[in-house]
Amino acid sequence: MKKRNFIAGAVLALAGLATAPAMAQEIKARMGHVFAANSTMDQASQEFAKLVGERTKGKIAITVYPASQLGGEQAQARELSRGSLELALLNPGSLAGLDPLLDIHYLPFIASDFKQVDAIFYNPKGILQKTLRETLSKQSIETLGFFELEFRAVTNSNRPVEKPADLKGMKLRVPGSAAIKGFFEEAGTQVVVMPFPELFTALQQKAVDGQDNGASITYESRLFETQKYMTLTNHVYAMGTVASSSKFWSKLSDAEKKILLDTAAEVTKKQIQKNRQLNAEFLQKIEAGGVKIIRPSAQAMAEFEKVGQNVWEKLSSKYGAERIAALRQEAAAARK
Repeated sequence: MKKRNFIAGAVLALAGLATAPAMAQEIKARMGHVFAANSTMDQASQEFAKLVGERTKGKIAITVYPASQLGGEQAQARELSRGSLELALLNPGSLAGLDPLLDIHYLPFIASDFKQVDAIFYNPKGILQKTLRETLSKQSIETLGFFELEFRAVTNSNRPVEKPADLKGMKLRVPGSAAIKGFFEEAGTQVVVMPFPELFTALQQKAVDGQDNGASITYESRLFETQKYMTLTNHVYAMGTVASSSKFWSKLSDAEKKILLDTAAEVTKKQIQKNRQLNAEFLQKIEAGGVKIIRPSAQAMAEFEKVGQNVWEKLSSKYGAERIAALRQEAAAARK
């Protein structure tokens, strides 16, 4: 009897040893993005990884890979969709190749200041977030939160751009966005679509004359080193998404999902505030680097906006007339 009890006890002990490592097994995840190391986006991703590790008591260990170490945004989005990458910071406007709806928030002049931006872009019930979440979900990508990129500007190495006519004939790199591409084509530029990681070399080698990122990306990615002029057109406001592959997301418990969602909300709120505080500082640094900053007159801005409205009309069928109508209504309400 004693021998039988000893054997049974030994079997149970061995079973306990076999299951213990599985229970304590760490979930390892990679988080990629294309933004410069130590940018506000990178800082947010690093803080996200740190806090998730702490709040899950080490259960989820996230390693961040900044500055396109895991490829460009389209490559990272494809890997998320396949489930071979767990997490990423994505700019949906660069992913229109996956679905045209992913650049609806790139329509020109949706908002003209941050008060309008907050009312339209960071409204969880608004048409932009709803469209981006649903469209990414169809690609097996879950949206955990939204962060700020910036108002986009135009930089170039040829001549000052003070009004739309100054853009004619200029060779400009744009992301894979029908809205941004349409805006610059309407203004008469030669648009060149290329991934962001290729941009600095293209500017340096004069393969393109200019590009259309705002102050933070232009400074932190050192793009200003290849440019002579920067025009603050604010033609597009860009926001990004904290994204997870659906495959990775499905492996998490409800409690773990809540931790990731709450942490994403916390770090993105802080990132948006910091990004706006640093904007003026970035412009000063760009100007100190030898770039002439151009602020268009009110009349010139009205001309730019007119060009932008033509794009809304042309892309109505692509984005859907109902979505465009809803976005117009939200934009009008935000301007009151």
